[in-house]
Amino acid sequence: MSDTIEKVKCLIIGSGPAGYTAAIYAARANMNPVLYQGTQPGGQLTTTNEVENFPGYVDGVTGPEMMIQLQAQAQRFGTDVRDGWATKVDFSGKTHKVWINDSKEIHAETVIISTGASAKYLGLPSEQHYLQTGGGVSACAICDGFFYRNQEVVIVGAGDSACEEAHYLSKLCKKVTMLVRSDKFRASKIMEERVKKTENITILMNHDT
Repeated sequence: MSDTIEKVKCLIIGSGPAGYTAAIYAARANMNPVLYQGTQPGGQLTTTNEVENFPGYVDGVTGPEMMIQLQAQAQRFGTDVRDGWATKVDFSGKTHKVWINDSKEIHAETVIISTGASAKYLGLPSEQHYLQTGGGVSACAICDGFFYRNQEVVIVGAGDSACEEAHYLSKLCKKVTMLVRSDKFRASKIMEERVKKTENITILMNHDT
């Protein structure tokens, strides 16, 4: 066996809310979890400005602040939090093998995969063009909203994420137009009402791109 192989009881891949929650439980069970943060430490929640639907935060909390607290809580119980991401796995045998950054090999008794979600684009050729050239299309209002200050912007979608992005952009942009493909929202009622009551948000139902 190579000296570069590390044996661990519990390996957690991903550092969003699910990853850190798993780490807290695993650490309290004396499983000595090792957690790799992946390419986006803290997960997509680090791009969320306001989190209002997580229990325990009466006045809400920012995504980055919440993730810092979750990481600190996991580390308090002994979670080994590391930089790096899983690039290869082999779960065919009794030993779970995971390679980190194409170099380090880890053999784990238990592997918890909590890699979360990724941005969902429309898949249009023109969209990909703007994504590759670095302007005009974004999947994160909080990350890129500043670049569109006092401009007119369009949001595609009608879920909680779309409503949150629209409400955030309404504070920066002159006008926000929401394109909703069906005749109803998929978002929670409180988020739907919030965007409907915002003066500079225009909602176009039954529209497609």
